[in-house]
Amino acid sequence: MSTGLIIAIVVAVVIVLIAAVLIVRARDRVRVARRERELGRRREAAVGEQREAAEARSERADAAQQRARMAELEAERERAEAELHNQRAQIHERGLADDQLVEDDERDDFAGTSAGSERRDAERGPRDAGTGRY
Repeated sequence: MSTGLIIAIVVAVVIVLIAAVLIVRARDRVRVARRERELGRRREAAVGEQREAAEARSERADAAQQRARMAELEAERERAEAELHNQRAQIHERGLADDQLVEDDERDDFAGTSAGSERRDAERGPRDAGTGRY
């Protein structure tokens, strides 16, 4: 074999090896790029899922907060009604609402008591001369 042929074979083998290395590197770059694209797609999907979950939770939190406000208002209303009943109880304790305990058809039976019409008339003020009007 001639030296020129051996050099040509060695050069051809080196070129083939270089080409093989370049092809492997190119495949690796393509594979990495493909994986990066897949990772980016998955990342976007995860972001979308997390944002949807965050929005749903935020909506549930807003609804819960509104229910809490409604419950607070209901509690305030109940407290006000309790205070109203407490005030009515105090009025009854002091005998200032005895006329509310007697029906109109019973007024004559309770005449002269704190539930009688004399007390109501005294509390209302003077009547016009016999007209029954204030």
